[in-house]
Amino acid sequence: MKALVSAEIEAYATAQSMPESDVCRALRAETHRQMDCPQMLVGPLEGAFLKVLTQIVRATHVLEIGMFTGYSALCFAEALPQEGTVTTCEIDETSAAVARRYFATSPHGEKITVRMGPALETMRLLNSRYDLIFIDADKQNYLNYYRRAKELLSPNGVIVIDNVLWDGDVLLEPPPDERTAAIQELNRAVVLDPDVSAVLLTIRDGVLLIRRKV
Repeated sequence: MKALVSAEIEAYATAQSMPESDVCRALRAETHRQMDCPQMLVGPLEGAFLKVLTQIVRATHVLEIGMFTGYSALCFAEALPQEGTVTTCEIDETSAAVARRYFATSPHGEKITVRMGPALETMRLLNSRYDLIFIDADKQNYLNYYRRAKELLSPNGVIVIDNVLWDGDVLLEPPPDERTAAIQELNRAVVLDPDVSAVLLTIRDGVLLIRRKV
């Protein structure tokens, strides 16, 4: 992943933000040691953003599309009230096994339910409403995830979509690959969607923050 913000600024912003828990810190360290693509982890700065956002919207139920090793799921769980829930979707059993180990060591891990399998299939079976929906999975399905997320969103909820700057490749025309094209399509669809208000934040690799118009 390209650094869209300098390492010094990233470190300063992280230091001035909500600190990560000991469990999250240990999970982040193991992910970087053991996993092939550790850059998929959201990291402490974006994790702090997700925790504060969870508290701002007073979320009780969170849906996560793409868990990886569970860092962001833990961030959500730590920010939720005791009765809160995180439903998280993952397709890779190796990543999920790491996540489950760390969920078991956290006092907030019992709030998390892991749903294995293709996320779109899982989303089609859900009939609950979610106060915060975080999308960070395969990019080719981003628009499909977004459309289904709108159907599952509670009236005052928010959708958060990660990696929407895609190393800056969203600026390239024509797009160099299908994933870049899919992210460009998603960004266009959101900004033109009459049902929502959105802001694209330059946190890490780009984060779209979306809410229904009131």
